[in-house]
Amino acid sequence: MTAEQRRLLPLIFAVTLTSIMGNSLLSPAIPDILSTFGRPQSAAGLLVAVTALPGIVVAPVVGVLADRMGRRNVLVPCLAVFGAAGVLVAIAPTFHLLLLARFAMGFGAAGLVNLAIVLIGDTFPADQQTYWIGKNAGVLTTALATFPILSGFLTDTVGWRWALAPCGLGLVTAAVAWFMLDAGRPESPDSVRTQLGGVGEALRNPTVLGTLVGGGLAFAVLFGVFLAVLPNHLEGEFGLSAGWRGLVIGLPAVTSSLSAFNLSRIRRRAPTGTLLIASAATWVVAFALIGLTSALSVLIVGTLLYGLAEGAMIPSLQSTALANAPTEHRAAVMATWTGFARLGQTTGPLAAGLVLGAAGTTWALMAGTVAAAVLLAIFSFSPIRNTE
Repeated sequence: MTAEQRRLLPLIFAVTLTSIMGNSLLSPAIPDILSTFGRPQSAAGLLVAVTALPGIVVAPVVGVLADRMGRRNVLVPCLAVFGAAGVLVAIAPTFHLLLLARFAMGFGAAGLVNLAIVLIGDTFPADQQTYWIGKNAGVLTTALATFPILSGFLTDTVGWRWALAPCGLGLVTAAVAWFMLDAGRPESPDSVRTQLGGVGEALRNPTVLGTLVGGGLAFAVLFGVFLAVLPNHLEGEFGLSAGWRGLVIGLPAVTSSLSAFNLSRIRRRAPTGTLLIASAATWVVAFALIGLTSALSVLIVGTLLYGLAEGAMIPSLQSTALANAPTEHRAAVMATWTGFARLGQTTGPLAAGLVLGAAGTTWALMAGTVAAAVLLAIFSFSPIRNTE
């Protein structure tokens, strides 16, 4: 790596880690938060979805602005808003104010995941981008293993408010980004109309469109079924406390990290389309095991299979979208990808909450099997199956 690449890589990883705090720290504490405010289990979906809601609209706007105003001028405010809202979440005195603070957090979070990927695209040449997107996903999934464990431990020992307090570190990351990133703007940015036209042209690419739809559905499953429903299932069916819930929720990140860190090596042996099909098929099996078993050991096997597929699926979708995006519209296309992901993050938990309230956690988890089967069909019968 060059000196500049070595300098920016820790910041890229820090932005990625900040982006996932909002839900990875929340998930093990959900039953305790609902209990504190006297809310039913069905409110879990709303608690998760409200943070994703702003991103449906804000994420594409962030991408357009980042292409026009420069990365620092957009990333730093996103981090600052996320961190400030994170502090408010931890001290919220009522459930409604907690939801309002998480909604505000969503405005900051909307730009973080896609801008981290964009920074990789800006910093590394095309032949290295898949490698570093995989490494970035590996860092993310490693955090997905440790953050729930940390949150569960803090929830059990000092309460859920302290478990959510680390979200305030977004303010620190904002300060670091301000000093490390170039403040410059593109010399001759395209007009907004030209930018939107370029994005529209990219979205007419069937492969890019396949990554958008696939990413949206994948995030609906991840946030709706796994993060919103599983904590309640572990408490209701197995009687696990927050600490043990955090451990189980974090376990899939072990296998997910193995997939993500070795993604470039895997891609040399299997085309991306084949890898996506295999990942969706693995999710079908994983959610069937998680939802139908009465044995905790079998459920854990299901979560490990889930993580193995997730670590290959998400970064493969991201790298495929990035590779098919025009360079001058890279941030806007990736932001649109994130907008679809946020749509999934919003609708998934809300739909799962409805199923959870009407039929219980087992049926809500089995909805993950159905959604994974739809993903399998998308990857098998759309042009994305031919992606190398």
